[in-house]
Amino acid sequence: MNTDKLKEKLIVAARATPLDDRVPYAFEKRIMAHIAAQPVMDEATLWGRALWRAAVPCIAITFLLGAVSFLPSASDTDETQDLSASYENVMLASADQQEELW
Repeated sequence: MNTDKLKEKLIVAARATPLDDRVPYAFEKRIMAHIAAQPVMDEATLWGRALWRAAVPCIAITFLLGAVSFLPSASDTDETQDLSASYENVMLASADQQEELW
């Protein structure tokens, strides 16, 4: 249904209703009690719940990837086993070239 037509129908119905100056007994108290009964949305609590729920999959993924990293692969050789030596060779390769150029 079109919202503009619905709005016009509601306005016509409200104008057709006669005005009444009476207010039901303890109306304000009922409204205030209803408002007070509504739970307050605490954003910190919502974020905390979401982060705790996300922590479990993150830990599971961390353990899974950690276990996979310790599994030997078919391409592992003696050269690639020593990662520190490979890293040092790569980092010092440019230093060795500069000495040869001078």
